Amino acid sequence: MKTLVTDELWAAIEPLLPPEKPRRFDHPGRKPLDRRLVLAGIVFVLKTGLSWDDLPAELGLGCGKTCRNTLASWQEAGVWDQLHRVLLSQLNAADGIDWSRAAIDSSTSRSPLGGEATGPNPTDRRKLGTKHHAIVDGQGVPLTTTTTGPTGMTRGRSCP
Repeated sequence: MKTLVTDELWAAIEPLLPPEKPRRFDHPGRKPLDRRLVLAGIVFVLKTGLSWDDLPAELGLGCGKTCRNTLASWQEAGVWDQLHRVLLSQLNAADGIDWSRAAIDSSTSRSPLGGEATGPNPTDRRKLGTKHHAIVDGQGVPLTTTTTGPTGMTRGRSCP
């Protein structure tokens, strides 16, 4: 099987990960799976479009629930935003960003459960929705993203 997490990618991500929780002495439970394998499981599911529950155990990348929960906890810890900034900085230093032009686009989606960046969608009978915006350079490299309610800006992330 093709390596999903190269040594170069792992070297960029590993320092950004939050420290592992210490195991309890009296009831330590199962030994945690290697975080690089869990990251490979996350990449596999996101790349293939499988549901988390369908992650094949034969791959040895952990179960789907572990990968999904790890993805969420790393998101909450800001790992992905930090990684985006690191990779953009490296790409910019290598003169790999086309600053001569940019494209901005957005998409609207339903958010029936609500959330921080939701609002009444004027095109969907005022049901709750959210809008995702992205700016890419001339080669399609994502520079920044933001999420807003359909009527105003509430949360964003910018390039370095």
